[in-house]
Amino acid sequence: MTYTVNCSILLTELPLLERPAAAKAAGFDAVEFWWPFDTSVPTDADLTAFERAITDAGVQLTGLNFNAGNMPAGDRGLVSWKGRCSEFKDNIDVVVGIGERLGTKAFNALYGNRQDEFTPAEQDELAVQNLVAAAQGVAKIGGTVLLEPVSGTPAYPLKTAADALAVIAKTSEAGVGNVKLLADFYHLAVNGDDVAAVIENHAKDFGHIQIADNPGRGAPGTGNLPLGEWITRSRELGYDGYIGLEYKAAADDAFAWAIRQPAL
Repeated sequence: MTYTVNCSILLTELPLLERPAAAKAAGFDAVEFWWPFDTSVPTDADLTAFERAITDAGVQLTGLNFNAGNMPAGDRGLVSWKGRCSEFKDNIDVVVGIGERLGTKAFNALYGNRQDEFTPAEQDELAVQNLVAAAQGVAKIGGTVLLEPVSGTPAYPLKTAADALAVIAKTSEAGVGNVKLLADFYHLAVNGDDVAAVIENHAKDFGHIQIADNPGRGAPGTGNLPLGEWITRSRELGYDGYIGLEYKAAADDAFAWAIRQPAL
C-alpha cells in the first residue's frame, strides 16, 4: 500500500520541520501537508527551511494545501472568500513554486465557509474563478487541484461528493480538466454520504484518497469504517494514487496498525 503521512495532523508532538524525518523513521517515503505557513506568501527563508526539511528527510511531498486561512480559528479555505481573492491568486504562484522544486503534483484547495454578507451564488461564482486560476497555475507543472467535502464545519458548503463534483463540473465547463475530487472517506462517512456508492461511481476519477476511522477521526481499526474494503474497491476500479493518512493519534503508536518496514 502506498501511504502518505499527513504531517499537519500526525506527529504534532514534534516541531513541524522535524515531522518529515519522523515519518521516514517510521517507515514511510511520502508526506503531505496542509498549508504550513502563517501567510499566503511566506519569506524565502521560510520556504527554504520547509523544502529542506522534506529533501533532507528523503521523503516525497505528495500533496500540499493552498492557504486555507486560520484553520484553528475555524477558517476552511480562501477559494470562495470574497475579499481575499488577490491573496489566493498570490498563493497560487507560491504553491506552484514549491511543487516545481519538490515534484509535488496534488494541491488541495479548501472551498471556504459561507459569508453572511454575500449570497451563496456570489461566493460560488468567485470559487469557480479561483479554482480555474489555480488549475491553470498548477497545470504548468503537471499538477492537479483537489476539491474536498469537509465535516464538522456547518458553514462549509461542500458536504458530499455530489456537492464537490457539481463545482468540478463548472470548472470543466470553464475549460480546465485538472480539478478532481479529494475523497476523504472519514468526512464523507461523517456527513452521511454513501461512500461505497461514491467509490463505485467515481473511484477512477478520484484525485486523492484520505482516511481516518469513525467515531473519533482516529487511526484505521479504532472505529467501524470498512476502510480496507473501500481502498481495495477503489483500486479495483482504477484509483492508483496515494492513500493519505489524515487521522489523529499519538506519535508513539500512530502507525501500529500499518504494515511497513521501519527505517534502520
